[in-house]
Amino acid sequence: MMSPFGRLLLLVCLVLPLYAVEKVRNRGYRKDAEFDKHGSCLQGPAGNPGREGNPGTNGIPGTPGIPGRDGMRGEKGECVSEVFEEPWRPNYKQCAWKSLNYGIDLGKIADCTFTKLRSDSTLRVLFSGSLRLKCKTACCQRWYFTFNGAECTGPLPVESIIYLDQGSLELNSTINIHRTSSVEGLCEGMKSGLVDVAVWVGTCSDYPRGDASTGWNSVSRIVIEELPKSF
Repeated sequence: MMSPFGRLLLLVCLVLPLYAVEKVRNRGYRKDAEFDKHGSCLQGPAGNPGREGNPGTNGIPGTPGIPGRDGMRGEKGECVSEVFEEPWRPNYKQCAWKSLNYGIDLGKIADCTFTKLRSDSTLRVLFSGSLRLKCKTACCQRWYFTFNGAECTGPLPVESIIYLDQGSLELNSTINIHRTSSVEGLCEGMKSGLVDVAVWVGTCSDYPRGDASTGWNSVSRIVIEELPKSF
């Protein structure tokens, strides 16, 4: 029969080899973990940063994108037609007479033909010359323009008048004053082409005529000018 000391020694002999085997197993497990992390060698200190590499080549162009959606429909616009007109150029004419000496009381005194270039233009007319009227009783004479035989209607006639009131019979019988005067105005609404511009002498409404004289001993003239229409 084994003594107590012998049994203790036998127990130690059995337990000690088991402890050694367990310790070796634990060491092997830790070694596998280090191997997974750093490989078979231990990690050394970090090296210096490397140099920058050369730029890469351009990549392949991308494919076109998907077309966008149609925009909203715009509002309806207004139709505007452009009219290109030629630049305006002066157009005028003068007819002059050295000494008309027309003593008529009714009728045409002088005329001047003019070429009108545009239908939408205006004519400016001027007659300049000496006019005279004398009578023993009240009288009135009218000098006016016609265009192709008719007075202006755009907007009104172009005219001038001279009126003498009744005075002393002796004084009126000796008055014979010739004064340079003018008949001037604008006329609209005539088509382009030839226009016969004339100066006439006639009576005033509701007044008797007198003894008229036009263009005595001096130069008389008709001036015609085409002007652009004002807006």
